[in-house]
Amino acid sequence: MVLLDLLFPRRSLTGAEGTFISPNECARLQPDPVIEDSDALRQRSITSLDCIRAAVPYHKSSLVRRAVHTLKYKRIPELAETLGELIVEGLERENGQYTNQVILCPVPLHWTRRFSRGFNQAELLASVVSSATGLPVQPLLRRTRATGFQAHRGRAERLTAVRSAFRLDQNIPVPRTVILIDDLATTGATLDACAEVLKVGGVERVEGWVVAHG
Repeated sequence: MVLLDLLFPRRSLTGAEGTFISPNECARLQPDPVIEDSDALRQRSITSLDCIRAAVPYHKSSLVRRAVHTLKYKRIPELAETLGELIVEGLERENGQYTNQVILCPVPLHWTRRFSRGFNQAELLASVVSSATGLPVQPLLRRTRATGFQAHRGRAERLTAVRSAFRLDQNIPVPRTVILIDDLATTGATLDACAEVLKVGGVERVEGWVVAHG
């Protein structure tokens, strides 16, 4: 590890050497919760998801955008701890209480994407949220086909790309409430596609908890 650090020195989000995220950067990552309820979602034709709770608005924090990008595309899983804690801090600001029959479910990656990245960032975030809240994590869903990168697609393209891309794991009992965990919610297409499958399978309420929304 020492040799790797010499050859490829760690740099923080703003370029400081020696760490992936500096104490100053951590201090700047403060929650500014965004909540989109079912009425607002239905107005955007999100038909199955009941709520989105995000720690921050995506376009309001360049540091959060850089952190999410670094986590996923530069493959720095260590950042999941900080971003997962940000989700939890955002929930605490809203005094959310979740105890009975609630399961955290990370949004799944297709196996090809997971293999190339080396991890699923949603699983890492879910683990952090679970440790802080005591809510259990269960991988209720499987992604049945690769859907490509959503970042540069418009709303209609995103909806088409994720349609019928998920299935429910029939070997796991269906809980009453499922909290989907992911890094971002933009159009909400992926979260809604997951929620649709879960509700067909018998789940009553599905929320999405993410780092950033917008």
